[in-house]
Amino acid sequence: MPTSPTGQTSESLMASLYETDFYAWTQEQASLLRHRQWRQLDLTNLIEEIESLGRKERQELRNRLSLLIGHLLKWEYQPEKRSRSWLATIRVQRREVLQLLKDNPSLKSYLEEALPEAYENGRDLASGDTNLALSTFPKNCAYGLEESLSDRFYPGKPATDELMG
Repeated sequence: MPTSPTGQTSESLMASLYETDFYAWTQEQASLLRHRQWRQLDLTNLIEEIESLGRKERQELRNRLSLLIGHLLKWEYQPEKRSRSWLATIRVQRREVLQLLKDNPSLKSYLEEALPEAYENGRDLASGDTNLALSTFPKNCAYGLEESLSDRFYPGKPATDELMG
C-alpha cells in the first residue's frame, strides 16, 4: 500500500481526511470511484456514509409526516384559527411526502413504521403551537396514511370556502 512522505498509508490518509475535511474526502472518493481505483477507496467510511444516506431519507419522511400531522391536528382542534399558512403547510407537506415516495419507492414499506413516531412528534408540535394541553390530542393517530396524504382530507368541521379557494 502506498505511503506518504510522513509514512502514513493512503488508507490512514483517507481516514484522516474523512475526519478533518469531509467535503474533500467526498470529492476524493468520487474521483477514486470514477477512475475505478478500488484499492485506494476508504471502504469503511464509504460504507458508513452510504448507509447514512438511506437513514436520512427515512428521517426526511418522518419529519415531513410529523409536520403534516401536526398541522392536521391544529386544523382539527383550532378551527377558529385556521389560516392560509396552515393550509399551505398541509398542502406542501403532502406534496413533499408524495414526491419523496416517488423518488424512493422502497420507503413506502416504511410508512406504517414511521407513522407512530411522526404522530408523536406532530402531537408535540400541535400542542406547542396551539398552547393546548398535550392530552387534548388523542394518544394514537386517528388519521390513516391514505387520508392524511389525500388532498381532499381536512379533519374537523369544514373550512370556509374563502380559505380553501
